[in-house]
Amino acid sequence: MSETFAFNAEYEARAQTIIGRYPEGRQQSAVIPLLDLAQRQAGGWLPTEVLEYVASYLGMPKIRVLEVASFYSMFNLEPVGKNFVQLCRTTPCWLRGSDDLRAAAKDVTGCGLGETSDDGLFTVVEVECLGACCNAPMVQINDDYFEDLTAESFKAVLEALKRGETPETGSKVGRKGSEPEGGFTTLTAEGA
Repeated sequence: MSETFAFNAEYEARAQTIIGRYPEGRQQSAVIPLLDLAQRQAGGWLPTEVLEYVASYLGMPKIRVLEVASFYSMFNLEPVGKNFVQLCRTTPCWLRGSDDLRAAAKDVTGCGLGETSDDGLFTVVEVECLGACCNAPMVQINDDYFEDLTAESFKAVLEALKRGETPETGSKVGRKGSEPEGGFTTLTAEGA
């Protein structure tokens, strides 16, 4: 990345659309979505010059932008791998096997928690609830959710990513949404 950062034409247009959603004088409220745009353009993390750019762009103190970026786990203040693997460790995922997923991630990527693989393909971290508790255990990789995982199905996802493939997202046991595992037991007919 160069010493100076600026939104490219695509991200500039998106930033202006986002800022336009806020009332006059409240544009600084766009700090979270603008940090997200900046992180995407900057390769998955927010170097100091990018934080400073967003602060200047919104006319707010740099420290306030840093406070936001350092508070939310969705923002990375250090470089991350091409595939940012977030393992959910909240109680439902833990009870249903997230420890096995952590071990599978270590086996396939060679990464411990908070580490990036030598090839730069993976960074593995643990996070709090990712919002798919009914389909636990689950992980988020970049913008994609993988749910109802076992160590074996998770290894298959990671191996596919290693080969440069795009694995299918969602439930690995075929559930749609948060329907009960094993299928419906009541109201079994559509429209019932």
